[in-house]
Amino acid sequence: MTTSHPAGAPARGAQLKSVSLRQQAREALRTRIVLGQIEPGQVESVINVAAELGVSVTPVREAIMDLANLGMVEVIRNRGFRVPVLTDHDLEEIFRVRTMLEVPAMVELAGLADRAPVAPFRQLAEQITDAARAGDLVAFLDLDRQFHLGLLELLGNRRLVAMVGQLRDQARMEGLQKLADQGELTQSGEEHLTIMDAITAGDGELTATLMRRHLTHSRGIWAGRVEDGA
Repeated sequence: MTTSHPAGAPARGAQLKSVSLRQQAREALRTRIVLGQIEPGQVESVINVAAELGVSVTPVREAIMDLANLGMVEVIRNRGFRVPVLTDHDLEEIFRVRTMLEVPAMVELAGLADRAPVAPFRQLAEQITDAARAGDLVAFLDLDRQFHLGLLELLGNRRLVAMVGQLRDQARMEGLQKLADQGELTQSGEEHLTIMDAITAGDGELTATLMRRHLTHSRGIWAGRVEDGA
């Protein structure tokens, strides 16, 4: 694992609560992977991770199997696991598929805004902006996930939600720490507010434009890469 510890990320050695250990271990590992705290390509010991989280090996091993099924880790028999190295091509593929799925879905939702319960997501968008302003990366990621997958759930297509959720997990957000350090994460947070404004107004064209621009960050600044035109 890397030795750096992004602000707001789970501290190394921080122990978990004794409830739903498998789920807590999975979420702790998911966050570390997405934020780049676990070095891609490096074999990690299940025993060492379990010790860091303060739990037995069993829930960690189960969590790793869950993450392997999502494509987030590769299990190395009798050795542990490793996080796959993502190339720029990988990030481009994830971005393109997410764009194909999420942009038309949000346009559809904008057309249903007068009937779909989208109002609570405005508050969620504000919470994302607050987390960004505070540099709380764990809260930012959690709220961002709730926001995007929650909006998709309103369309009633569980397979769509599952596919987008898996694509999100396979991406990387190493660039978030730098944005937070430079005070630039707030702009990313505020984009959720403008997306909500467009959806609520029923403006499908604007919603599509804002969503494409928002998703571009997944292969750009959020991933620690330079974006086109930057």
